[in-house]
Amino acid sequence: MKTDPRLSRRIVCCALLPLLLVLSACNTQRSVLPHYGALLPVQPLPIKVEPVALPDEVMPLLVYHQSLRKMTQGELLKELSGLLQQQRTPKVTLQTGMILMLTRGGGDLARAQTLFDGVAASHETGTQGLRAFAQLLSSHCAEARRLYDQADRLSTQLKDTTRKTEQLSDTVEALKAIERGLPVRPANGANSTTTPGAR
Repeated sequence: MKTDPRLSRRIVCCALLPLLLVLSACNTQRSVLPHYGALLPVQPLPIKVEPVALPDEVMPLLVYHQSLRKMTQGELLKELSGLLQQQRTPKVTLQTGMILMLTRGGGDLARAQTLFDGVAASHETGTQGLRAFAQLLSSHCAEARRLYDQADRLSTQLKDTTRKTEQLSDTVEALKAIERGLPVRPANGANSTTTPGAR
């Protein structure tokens, strides 16, 4: 029995049609998913981070500053000499500046402020806790210098005022001496002579 070739083609097409529809649907789903995937919110996985505790380097420096305030000028200079022989680290730099804040040499406050500013602007590792403290000390130095300059100006003005007052006092005393040396004026009519019959 002969089969019609057209009928055979129709049977094959009908058999393959569902398969083609399934494959087409898979391709459509595969091409659409990435577009919708970009819109879906992605929740990050929670990461547990343990807080890192920075070493407290400020408290020992505060204790060191309190001990410096109890020293005499000779002891401060001796301590300063010992620090200058050590390797220059941010901590040693701050300690040096603290001593210069308490010594009475000319320009020591300016030197201390320069040291503090250097530590405050430093980007070395391990200086995170010291930078804010250095900025605080630097601002303290700046304020102390401003007050000292103002006191110097007031002291100079006071000296000038005292000198001018003394000069005025000397001038007044000299005028009084001149006045005492002048002859006394006679009173009106005391030495006048009257002649009889004179008009």
